[in-house]
Amino acid sequence: MEFLTEAAGKNLHLEHLEDEILNFGIAGGRSSINFLQALRDMFASSSKSKLNVTVKWDGAPAVFAGPHPETGKFFVATKSLFRKRKADTAYYHTDEDIDNDKSGELAAKLKVSLAEFSKLGMNEILQGDLMFTDDVSTTDIDGVSHYTFQPNTIMYAVAVDSKIGREINNAKIGVVWHTTYKGDSIENLKASFGASIPRKSTTVWQDDAKFKDVSGKASFTAKDTIAVTKVLSNAGTKFQKINSGKFNAFLKWQDTLPPGVGFKTYLNTYTRAGRALPDSGKVIQMYFKHFNDWWIKNKGDTPTSKHNIKRHLAEIRKATTTLKDVVDFIKYMVEAKTMILKQLDSAKGIAKTFVKTDKGLKVVNPEGYVAIDKTGGAVKIVDKLEFSFNNFTVAKNWDK
Repeated sequence: MEFLTEAAGKNLHLEHLEDEILNFGIAGGRSSINFLQALRDMFASSSKSKLNVTVKWDGAPAVFAGPHPETGKFFVATKSLFRKRKADTAYYHTDEDIDNDKSGELAAKLKVSLAEFSKLGMNEILQGDLMFTDDVSTTDIDGVSHYTFQPNTIMYAVAVDSKIGREINNAKIGVVWHTTYKGDSIENLKASFGASIPRKSTTVWQDDAKFKDVSGKASFTAKDTIAVTKVLSNAGTKFQKINSGKFNAFLKWQDTLPPGVGFKTYLNTYTRAGRALPDSGKVIQMYFKHFNDWWIKNKGDTPTSKHNIKRHLAEIRKATTTLKDVVDFIKYMVEAKTMILKQLDSAKGIAKTFVKTDKGLKVVNPEGYVAIDKTGGAVKIVDKLEFSFNNFTVAKNWDK
């Protein structure tokens, strides 16, 4: 199962692990179980894991840098690198190129990227999350002075009197590299997760995204392993009950619907509201109502619209039992994922993480993690009720 699906191998978007059954049907559900089993095994023993895990840094914008695959000339770019328009406007060799295509803060950050990353002797194209340029502040947290930067939703804090703090103080830009691209043209670039840090520079603070357990606390006890295994067993039992024929037919019908009324979109309304999924029967009952209300609001209350609503609701009704099993499966997957996230979050990272609230700074966990299997397939391991809720509601420093 290849989860790096968007834009033909371009790392533009990753899906949440528990959503894979909605994205890829039965095959996606099976692969998501395999991912969680491998993560459990990684924390349960010292044996070599079948997975690599990276940390998702909440940086912005996404930045690309390296030698052009056809000319060898150094360039920087944003995700616009892969947009379908004139290729010569999608990447930048000079400040003039940037000014011709971008403006404001984004242009300023790209100019710093161009000037500083060109010093790194890069021999391959890397993608990373930009963490800061000239927007680092000094903040007192619990009586200790910290350098802080908030590229998007999460604010990062590093003690001034620390090795990394001193590196940040000297740097003009900060970036976390996470993906490597190879190909003989921009159009043919293929992504692989992981990146080797280029040549060091005192004016560039850089890191890779590899999961680092500085504290050594991220491991399962025998009791933890038994608990996760039990939840995964429940997920597997529920997974076996899902009627693949009816579910595949449901997903095929879903592909014909307009945006905004799909089952996956509906489930995400719970995330936006910061609520866990309720009883599966209640979820399906409310999806009927959501579908009916959305259709009348957007398609009208005409005889034709009413006929279409009746036809569409019949599709949901046919799949009701199957959808209940799918929702129960998703809930078990979220439960197991949460147990594994607790271990990942117990590791001491290189920076403290906060979000700004009306009452001051609130301590939060990192954005999440990416699990990568041996084939290069990857999924997000994120606490949707924390980070996704914050992402929808917390004021950001940078609009991606």
